[in-house]
Amino acid sequence: MEQAVAAPFATRHLADLGARVIKIERPRVGDFARDYDRTVKGMSSHFVWLNRSKESLTLDVKHPKAKDILDRLIARADVFIQNLAPGAAQRLGLSARELLAPHARLIVCDISGYGDSGPFASKKAYDLLVQSEAGVLSVTGTPETPSKVGISIADIATGIYAYSGILTALYRREKTGKGGRVEVTMLEALGEWMSYPLYYAHFSGSAPPRTGPDHATIVPYGRFLTGDGKSVMLGLQNEREWASFCDKVLGQPALATDARYDTNFKRNERRAEIVALIEGAFSALNVEQAVAKLDAAGIAN
Repeated sequence: MEQAVAAPFATRHLADLGARVIKIERPRVGDFARDYDRTVKGMSSHFVWLNRSKESLTLDVKHPKAKDILDRLIARADVFIQNLAPGAAQRLGLSARELLAPHARLIVCDISGYGDSGPFASKKAYDLLVQSEAGVLSVTGTPETPSKVGISIADIATGIYAYSGILTALYRREKTGKGGRVEVTMLEALGEWMSYPLYYAHFSGSAPPRTGPDHATIVPYGRFLTGDGKSVMLGLQNEREWASFCDKVLGQPALATDARYDTNFKRNERRAEIVALIEGAFSALNVEQAVAKLDAAGIAN
């Protein structure tokens, strides 16, 4: 019983592995992601992306006969997954406790914004809200303008953890013969993805700066203009690459051992100087020439 992105993303991965996925949808309107747009031959791009390889069953779960239909489906199922509004599964008699009592081998996966306890338990969650609450907007965008990520990363993170949790629970069932509950919340899922900024902020005293397409702490790593006004995206990961970059791209091999720039930490402190060096070198090159030099130096671009 799924809708929108998080649960459908998890079950689509299971379907891709060969699982039979039966998607229960409300009458007339179905999953509301069906109506996000009409771009894919009259269908929603979100819905097409998330629901391939599935079967669909229309069911009014509040109808008196619906419980018998659901009971028969669940009795034959390995996994039951839901991301209904807070409290809806309990009101329908579909809580993990109620399902696992008669179906000890069943895997129940509950997806929500904030879990079923605590001050936010009854609060609905959407991707934008969770990106904001987890701090993603604080590290995304430019110094002037915080930005949300252009895809639904809170939903995607949640779906991936639900998928991996279900696989783990199925594996455990093979060992123990017992099912169980997998609980995934959007805030916890995206909060895990925000662990690096959290460590950075806790121990430095300030959040990583918003730097647009550039990396907040790795230098050079970002967007650089070439002489023909086009852009090259590049990034360095280690001092070996820095030495190759100085030699084969900048044409200044001595920079690799220059005490001002010989570690990433030092380069980050002198970010403006590094950017000026690169822009000076790239100003004499068109984009094809810059890419050729980067490729020859073994620099990802």
